[in-house]
Amino acid sequence: MKMKKEMDIMLLEFSCSNYKSIMNKVTFSFLASKDDTYEDELKSFSNFKVLRSAVIYGPNGSGKSNFLNAIEFMQGLILNSINYQPGDDISQYAHKLSGDETPSIFSMQFIKNDIRYAYGFSLRNRSVDEEYLYYFPKNRQVKIFERKGISIKPGDKYKSAFELSYEVLKENRLFLSCAANFSKIKEIEQAFLFFKEDIVVYNPEVNNWTEYSMKLIQKNEKIKEIFINILNSLGTGIRDIDTKFEKRNIRVTDLSKEMPDTLKSLLFGETNQLSVKLIYDHFETDLVSEESRGVKKLFEVICPIIDILKNGKILICDEIETSLHESIVWEIVSLFKKAQTNKFAQLLFTTHDTSLLDSKLFRRDQIWFTELDDSRSTDLYSLAEIKNVRKTENLRNGYMLGKYRAMPIMSQNIYSLFNDDKKEGV
Repeated sequence: MKMKKEMDIMLLEFSCSNYKSIMNKVTFSFLASKDDTYEDELKSFSNFKVLRSAVIYGPNGSGKSNFLNAIEFMQGLILNSINYQPGDDISQYAHKLSGDETPSIFSMQFIKNDIRYAYGFSLRNRSVDEEYLYYFPKNRQVKIFERKGISIKPGDKYKSAFELSYEVLKENRLFLSCAANFSKIKEIEQAFLFFKEDIVVYNPEVNNWTEYSMKLIQKNEKIKEIFINILNSLGTGIRDIDTKFEKRNIRVTDLSKEMPDTLKSLLFGETNQLSVKLIYDHFETDLVSEESRGVKKLFEVICPIIDILKNGKILICDEIETSLHESIVWEIVSLFKKAQTNKFAQLLFTTHDTSLLDSKLFRRDQIWFTELDDSRSTDLYSLAEIKNVRKTENLRNGYMLGKYRAMPIMSQNIYSLFNDDKKEGV
């Protein structure tokens, strides 16, 4: 029996400008360079090859998080702008040195179900200024629509397909959002679903996937088995997991007397309470009250990562190492490098963990850096763009020595501050 071919989903490139610390256009790419290292781990599509993962390094305040946040901002506006009401402004986080009329621009190229798409928009004065969507059947560019202000120019194939979408279009709504909800165009739907279902943005300060993970474990024995095997490979000693979602009646008397009455009224009543017991060889523990932050973080991120790997999604993760040992981060990154699945999952993350700067883990075109230029604007570049970097080079040492730039520079030796104070008798 002939096996059904899996449809590819991939992020290829993302660019943005005039967003937070990013003033001039910066571009990240998952497209592989001519480097022949680990070629068997690349994914071929059309006449180019695609990387599975990439990492971004740079000093604090250089714009690493802002760059990933720009992807999240683009995704959020696509998914939510259909709900914007008249008078609602689009939040536009322009660079402090940009002029009032300078647009903020976001663009992305991606693969959805074996078809390449190019989508982008610009914002000016907290409204949508321009927008476009193209796709490339048989490697030939076809216009789906172009936009200027609230004027839409559909492609020849779509001239009579957008009637209802025009009616709901406003200056503060993206046309992709409108057309995805008020048309039946397959290409529009696929482009919208890429942002809705295939890009997963994880921010440790915002996301908490623990409950989601426990529901996956409770419903899917296979995911539970994979999860426990991963925990064992990481040396946690956990043999089994007992999860329960119990209904509990919370009485007003159970809540703190210092809590405002208005808040009490929202909290008391029937609620679902999560109970997670971890089974070791000779004892068990309660995940919430007895386990370390590191173990809790594993429960928060591993199951979603399993789901991302199994379904070929793209994980965007800021500071992946938070509350995790460096060896565990290495193993998580290795999963995207070595996972034997029919799907092609991708990982883009920021980190300060220099132990990951290793040619055993990454090609040169998978390592990226951010730094601030003279105008306090974020610059983004890859190690592949830097000359005279050998394949066998100790990348961690090269980075720490400032060979690739993107390192914090002290204008004065910090110890001299204390020495000066000492001399003055402080």
